[in-house]
Amino acid sequence: MTTYRLYSLSLMIGLAILAITKGDSCRKDASGSPPNIVLILIDDIGYNDLGCYGNDLIPTPNIDKLAAGGMRMTDFHTNGAVCSPTRAALLTGQYQQRSGVESAIGFTKDEGMPLGKTTIAEALARAGYKSGVFGKWHVGHVSRFGPNDQGFDWSVVSNNSPDYHTHVSRVGEIDWFKNQELYDEPGYLTDLVTRHTIEFIEENHDQPFFTFVSHVACHFPFQGPDDPPHRQVGKIWHDTKYGPLPEEEYKRAYRDMLMAVDESVGETVATLERLGLRENTIIFLTSDNGAYSWVGSNAPYRGQKGDLFEGGHRVPAIVNWPGHVPAGSLSDATAMTMDLLPTFLQIAGVAQPDKVEFDGIDLSSVWLENKGLPERTLFWRFNNLYTKKEAMAVREGKWKYVEKEKKQFLFNLQEDPGEKANLAAGHPEMVDSLRRQFKSWEEKVTEN
Repeated sequence: MTTYRLYSLSLMIGLAILAITKGDSCRKDASGSPPNIVLILIDDIGYNDLGCYGNDLIPTPNIDKLAAGGMRMTDFHTNGAVCSPTRAALLTGQYQQRSGVESAIGFTKDEGMPLGKTTIAEALARAGYKSGVFGKWHVGHVSRFGPNDQGFDWSVVSNNSPDYHTHVSRVGEIDWFKNQELYDEPGYLTDLVTRHTIEFIEENHDQPFFTFVSHVACHFPFQGPDDPPHRQVGKIWHDTKYGPLPEEEYKRAYRDMLMAVDESVGETVATLERLGLRENTIIFLTSDNGAYSWVGSNAPYRGQKGDLFEGGHRVPAIVNWPGHVPAGSLSDATAMTMDLLPTFLQIAGVAQPDKVEFDGIDLSSVWLENKGLPERTLFWRFNNLYTKKEAMAVREGKWKYVEKEKKQFLFNLQEDPGEKANLAAGHPEMVDSLRRQFKSWEEKVTEN
């Protein structure tokens, strides 16, 4: 066989393999359209706050139905132990340290995720997706670091966590924006998030869309739909940031707030079904960090929101896509929020943007085939804006290292998922190895 014929044959085989691979990565429906993506982020709920994760005190039938028809992940983690860091990682597919977002962004216009970062909305736009975000933004003040400047076509969002009825922030300002312009409208925040989500889906039903449903609930102030309004414009509310209710009512209000979110999930799914979009829409639902243990439940894990023990960052995660994700499936693959962007791009058949380095990895083989993931080491670093204390953690297989207030902890999560037995003294070589890896990672993600 001549050299030319060998080359031609090799080229044909290569093109055939490429076509097969490309066709498999983008799971289109019968019309040839890539899947719609609905990402639901519930604020501040714990691992054990949903019925499908064992909670028998808060009814969440709509979320539980998603889990029954799809996959529950049992080892899914947020990149941060509080809001903003996790959101930065979600939007960029990178450790939040690369964006300089390491704590909850306060009430300032000077701090935010750099506009030069490539976001999930910008990446999906290359494949013709329309993107909308509704609810909480919290990666910089909307007027300077807003979603429309980060690739979203439509947004109705808050900067932080305002009063659920008056939409007033803790610094006495209206905190509700439509396409980055102040937009005061009546309504309970969860209901407004639902309404704008449904309107966006209806208006974009004939093209692929990415809908980021970023609920403000269940973050404080603790106000259910029937609880009274509290904050008014022109006053500072830090001293009563948890809302108008007595402390003994917080848990009840938290329950009502989560039930309202569950109703929102039901309405969103019903809209997709009514429009004939359900079969070609992938839904992923999770939290941005663990719950405060005095209102929610992170059981059986130690710690709460703000901690780098498991309760601060191991959260519920549900993926549902009829005909693609096996119904009733369970995965113990270790994954993080930053994995969502590369996964959605793979499923949508979108190439990784040029000059963008993802820290996250593609989870599609986990979701679609229930396969495992290659071993990798994961890292957390948290600078607490309010306590001024720092903490770090490293996860390598069954081993978890935590360093907090100069104290060292080492846990074998396979035998001790509740992190009760500190093994640091008995395994100094493992402590040293994980600390060295952390230092190397730290240098890498903060070099710019």
